[in-house]
Amino acid sequence: MDNFKFDEATQKELTTFLEREQAQARVNSTVHNLTSMCWDKCVTGTPGSRFARGEESCLLNCVDRFMDTSLFIIKTIEGQRSQQS
Repeated sequence: MDNFKFDEATQKELTTFLEREQAQARVNSTVHNLTSMCWDKCVTGTPGSRFARGEESCLLNCVDRFMDTSLFIIKTIEGQRSQQS
């Protein structure tokens, strides 16, 4: 890619695109990590057709915390974007 010369507008567009893609990759990684963590923490036995009562409440609580975290991440990213504009 060193041989390609882009004008300033194209460079800015590429930079913005890469930043968005990297942010999306971080969000996806966070979702994966939290999903894995909730499963490992809450599902203690071999899953059957239903979760045990304790597993179900643990998963619900973990999902609630996941949603809180996701909203926090989104608000933080939006705040950073508005500061950059």
